[in-house]
Amino acid sequence: MNPKSRAWLLIALVAVLCGGSVWGVVWYRGRPIGTARLLKRLPTRDAMLVYVDFAELRRSGILQPLDSAKIEEDPEYQSFARQIDFDWKQDLDALLVASAPTGNFMFARGHFVWKSLRAYATSVGGECYNSLCRTAGSAPDRRISFFPVQSGLMALAVSPDQSAVLELQTTRPGPDPEVPSAPVWLSIPASVLKSAANLPTGTRMFARSLEQAENVLLTFGPDGNRIAARLEVRCRDEHDAADVAGQLAGATLTLKKMLEREHQKPGPADLAGILASGAFRSEGRRVFGYWPIERAFVESILSGGVS
Repeated sequence: MNPKSRAWLLIALVAVLCGGSVWGVVWYRGRPIGTARLLKRLPTRDAMLVYVDFAELRRSGILQPLDSAKIEEDPEYQSFARQIDFDWKQDLDALLVASAPTGNFMFARGHFVWKSLRAYATSVGGECYNSLCRTAGSAPDRRISFFPVQSGLMALAVSPDQSAVLELQTTRPGPDPEVPSAPVWLSIPASVLKSAANLPTGTRMFARSLEQAENVLLTFGPDGNRIAARLEVRCRDEHDAADVAGQLAGATLTLKKMLEREHQKPGPADLAGILASGAFRSEGRRVFGYWPIERAFVESILSGGVS
């Protein structure tokens, strides 16, 4: 092989290697990031975790009430949505939120027009540098920061720290956490349960029963023609689990008697009726609960009818 041919072969080999490296980087950055991996980026200490799979809820028909004319959106939100070319009812696929003492941190999957998002941030007095955008929120201690993790995945934070979202760049070491299979779930730490004053009135007596729990998991998913809310409580030992199950059953019975005494018959869209239908049992260190929920209650929530 003459020197000229060897030179061209070397150039071709370098081009292949460079092309393969670029493809590898693109593939690595574009591969789906599972919910478990995202959880390892969120601050979880004393944080309430919330996950909503909007894509699955749309497929199951649970979000169908959103198509009703009864569901109204705030005009300010409508203006915001138009400016960023985003309609959450269609464009938001999933949301994972950690409500922590230092702020609210979240990952959102969906269809985002990043150019519009950056333009909106700068139009309201914010700034964007490279992929990071920062802007003011509705109060001085609510600074909003966000960046694209991938084209269809946004990292966002609302915190007094104007660059708080940068905390979501790092994945903690260790095994991936277990992720519930339900389309909607909440993981509630003991510290939140001990601050029951911020919970809806009808739920406070139940929260008091859970104050000694280590962690509470509440899931929501389809159950035939209805929706099921399921509770899983992790306790220190079997004795605590039996005690918690007994307290929850007692709180449910007390609520039933209150409703009967006041001659109230809750409808399918009433929170009190749902709470009064709960059933509980303990197994080892864990407590399990179940509430059947009519779809009328979901429609009432989506229209702002439940407090």
